[in-house]
Amino acid sequence: MLLSASDVKWTIVATEYEALQLEFTWIKEFKPPFNVRFRDDKSYPYLAISMGDAVPRAFVTRNRDLKGVKYFGPYTQSWAIRDTLDSLLKVYKVRSCSSGIFQRAKRSGRPCLLAELGKCAAPCVERISLPEHKALAKSLGDFIGSGNDSYVSDLTVKMQKASAAENYELAARHRDDIGALERVLEKSTVVLDDQVDADLIGLSRDELSAAVSIFMVRGGRIRGNRSLVVDLELDRTNAELLEYLLQELYAAGSKAEPPEVPKQIMVTELPSDKEALELWLSDARGKGCSITAPKRGDKAALLATASQNAAHALQNYKLKRVSDFSARAEALAGLQKALVMQNAPLRIECYDISHLSGTNTVGSMVVFEDGLARKDQYRKFNLETADDTESVYQVLMRRLKYLKTDEPNERFSYRPGLLIIDGGLPQLNAAKRALDDSGIEGLTVASLAKRLEEVFVSGLDYPLILPRTSEELFLLQRIRDEAHRFAITAQRAARSKSISSALVDIPGLGEQKARLLLRKFGSIKRLKLASEAEITQLPGFSDRLAKIVLDNLTD
Repeated sequence: MLLSASDVKWTIVATEYEALQLEFTWIKEFKPPFNVRFRDDKSYPYLAISMGDAVPRAFVTRNRDLKGVKYFGPYTQSWAIRDTLDSLLKVYKVRSCSSGIFQRAKRSGRPCLLAELGKCAAPCVERISLPEHKALAKSLGDFIGSGNDSYVSDLTVKMQKASAAENYELAARHRDDIGALERVLEKSTVVLDDQVDADLIGLSRDELSAAVSIFMVRGGRIRGNRSLVVDLELDRTNAELLEYLLQELYAAGSKAEPPEVPKQIMVTELPSDKEALELWLSDARGKGCSITAPKRGDKAALLATASQNAAHALQNYKLKRVSDFSARAEALAGLQKALVMQNAPLRIECYDISHLSGTNTVGSMVVFEDGLARKDQYRKFNLETADDTESVYQVLMRRLKYLKTDEPNERFSYRPGLLIIDGGLPQLNAAKRALDDSGIEGLTVASLAKRLEEVFVSGLDYPLILPRTSEELFLLQRIRDEAHRFAITAQRAARSKSISSALVDIPGLGEQKARLLLRKFGSIKRLKLASEAEITQLPGFSDRLAKIVLDNLTD
């Protein structure tokens, strides 16, 4: 952004709220390239009522650009909302036919099949007046919007009165209406108090991407769930991301009406400019709107579930990029250009070092071919030194010797196109020293520093800064993270094995009892702090054996 900017200008306004409004207006108008743009992971169906029409119509749509239409949702499954609408039309007999069918019935004086099935009040043939039909449509919208049991309670009272007056046919119709509404209410899980109208927003992110999941709760019930993903052009805090998200969700677009602003918005972390945002949202709602970050109770538990959904959406987004052949091809071509290579790096090897306080040092090697992991060719190296740079040197010396042998080894002697080291400039220098000492030429080696995602390359004086949303940086990050994961796993296995060996050497303690001790206490350090009584609680451990274990560990 700094390299592409040509000028900086200031616009002074009276308050933070005015600044927020102006920012939102300009973002919508100019669409700056470095602004956060959340993308919906799919389109969702809405239940809509065309209240702007003389004869309102209830229907299901994915189009949010219709004028004079009141929207409810979004919902996650189209079949579920269609089934719900079918049940509601038995109670609120609002027109649901198309304009063509309505006009044909009006001309012929004969209603369509829906009227005969009791799912339409037939305003086309004036079985119900237009004002009465519009009031019926409003009642349908009120029920969908509130989703509470008050309508069922009113119908129950009417049913009881009709039954007491021996009007059993009317009582039976009310009974059927009650059953239909109860089935609709049962489809929405009750999660909070009936008076709660809120949007709960969970967030999950990594260095390059972020995802959010929004739970829409109306009348204490989850009415819908949607996920949004974004590539992070710039470093932003969670508070800044949530501020931009609220702008995306509730700001009016050029065509569609903004979504319904709830009474409360719950987030994992309070956004920047919270007070100004609350004022802006309250103006959009016409009533008060608060932003909170619950830390305990049912709301916090549901918010944690929303965060889990966000993590799942982020994982799916990354899996789509991994499985996309064109994206992998673009990443390899981008690496070839950025690292000034003659050919695209079809085989990439990445190395990482892991140890615990200088003990059980393990080096890892992971292999990616054509942008995909080749786990059958992964390798791990047990090392004696705890120095990171020396460890990198030793691992590469042991690996590079296979490139000089004439013995066939398809998995290990296959020449890589690119070597990646997890680390910065010191690790890169250690790798270059290993290449020089082994006599291997023509290999490109690079290191990836985690904090700023800088790419240090042999032969270049300055680190490369790849675009944060580029496919090549995404591939490098994924390979680096896989090498780190494999190194951590191997190091933990080595540590566990060394601890087990130390326990097995104790007289009277076999492998099975050593595993029991590790499962109970987790480490030698914790075991040393245990009492004899704690050890004797384990099956097969006597007072004498517990004393032997502690005596051997404290010697």
